[in-house]
Order: sequence, then C-alpha cells, then structure tokens
Amino acid sequence: MLQAESLVEVWRGPILESVHGGHVAVVDDSGQIVAEWGDPGQTILPRSSCKMVQALPLMISGAADAAGLAPQQLALACASHNGAPLHVPHVQSWLSDLSLSEQDLRCGPEPSRDKDLRHAMIRDGETPNQTHNNCSGKHSGFLTLSRHLRAGPEYLALDHPVQRAVLEAFEATTGETSPGHGIDGCSAPNFACSLRGLARAMSKFASAEGCNTLSDAKLRLRQAMIAHPELVAGEGRACTNLMRACEGRAAIKTGAEGVYVAILPERKLGIAIKIADGATRAAETAITALLAKFGALDAAHPVAQALLKAPVSNRRQIIIGHVVPAQTLR
Repeated sequence: MLQAESLVEVWRGPILESVHGGHVAVVDDSGQIVAEWGDPGQTILPRSSCKMVQALPLMISGAADAAGLAPQQLALACASHNGAPLHVPHVQSWLSDLSLSEQDLRCGPEPSRDKDLRHAMIRDGETPNQTHNNCSGKHSGFLTLSRHLRAGPEYLALDHPVQRAVLEAFEATTGETSPGHGIDGCSAPNFACSLRGLARAMSKFASAEGCNTLSDAKLRLRQAMIAHPELVAGEGRACTNLMRACEGRAAIKTGAEGVYVAILPERKLGIAIKIADGATRAAETAITALLAKFGALDAAHPVAQALLKAPVSNRRQIIIGHVVPAQTLR
C-alpha cells in the first residue's frame, strides 16, 4: 500500500503549520487511471459521495418514472442537503405523493443545517424530524423503490430488495466486488470499494449518453445534479458553489471523512479524493484544484479563489493564514 501524498497545506503567515495527505484517482471512460496521487487502490467507504450510485436502482427499475419524479427530486435523491426551507418541503411533498409520511423514513432526525431555520425552531420549541436529515432525499428514493417493488418497510436491511439492488448497482458501476460495508450516519449500509473503483463509477456517469436504460439513468441523475446544485447541498456549501462556478461542466458531491467526487462530462472523466485524516477543508481545496487542473473550473473564478486560498482567521476575524493546494496539485 502506498503512503498518502501531501495534497493540501495550511500556512500561518510564512510558516507551514499543517499538511493534509491523501489519495486521488482520475479515471477516463475506458476505466483506466489517467492521473493519481497516493494510493488509488486504497479501500475506502465512499460515504455520501456515492449517492448517485445508490439512486441508480430507483431509475433503472422504473420506480422514478412510475412515481412521476421530477429532476428536482432526482437531485435530492443524490443530495446531502442542508435541511433548509428550500429542501424540507420538497421531501415532505415527495412523501405525501407516495401516501407516506416522515415516520416512514429510517434516516433519523437531525437539526437543520440551515442556521436561520435551526435557530427559529429552537426559539419556537420545535423538534427537528427526519425530513431535516441531510439524507432524507436519498431515503425518499429508497422508499419510492421499496413501494415500487412491493417490499417491506425496513428498506435499510442488507437482505431487503432495495439494498440488494443498491449493492448490485454499486459493484457493477465500480467494477469491483465490495469487500464489506459500514453503516452510514443515516443508518444505510455504505459499501466499500477502492478509490479507483469510485473514480471509475464517476467516469461512467461522465460518459453516459442515454443509449440504454442504465446509461439513461446515469445521464438523468447527472443532469439533475447540474441543473439543481442548490438541492444537492445548499447555499454556502462547496458542492453547490463549485457546480455553479463550473457552469455545467461538472457534477460534484462530497462525502463525510474527507471524500469528494467529481463527474466531468466534457472530458468523460471521474475524479475521487480521500483525505487521510478526514478533513473537509482539505477535501474542498483539493477538489477545487483538480477541477481547475482538468479544465472544468476557471481558477480565477471567485468561488475557486475562495477555496484555492481559503482564509484562516483568528478571533478578531483577521486573516492570518491560508489553506492551499500542495505543490503536487498546483
């Protein structure tokens, strides 16, 4: 196993204070690695970065079309959203259309990540519910598929038809047999793969042209993410800001513990990153550098600049340092 490679540096004034190591794989539409840093064979848990893969059974089964899902709902199926007023009504409406309720979800309640809504709920004595969970869109997709398959309500069980379909899609898209799984923050199984396999999956989304049922499913999910970046994450989030700045040239998705992926349709490339220490700040800087490196993002764009030289501030809000890509990514 190769060691993690230095990807991101933290400078305090003229002093290099910290270094974030990690691994990167960039894969083309033939499934071959075209660029790598660290160990592309590293086994990882993709966490939320693979939600578009988890949404594939929803599409290829016909469940999405049978339920009349709009692109906004497809974007939410791939989302780690803020649980903001922009997101929660969409999820509530989706469940209502299925004659289901928040109680049918199995993701667990989570305080809204939208500061204004969270504070308002605290003031009003309101308790957050499962529709505020950042994974409630993915789980609504699971429920839609379960209803279509006439399967039972415990759709997170490994032997449930929903999760069997997810594993089948995951292994087919990564081109690997998963060595195991962990349980995600939303209680769903999260299947492991190599970083190379995750990038390979993203390259298949990048090269999808709608020529068959599976390709059409990947194309529609990719297009939904690009068309509705505000639903994939939320205002102020790196995923949303970067997709807007890329102007249709990339679909981008974060995952917990320093994972990030990008789908680049024009270049038919898939990118996957794992920061070894799980730092989100490093993953955001690294994915921005790679988007610029492979032509999906103008490095001079203000969104790019804010992440390629992310400020480090002190208690008086004085900028005293920056988070920047290491020389290997510049």
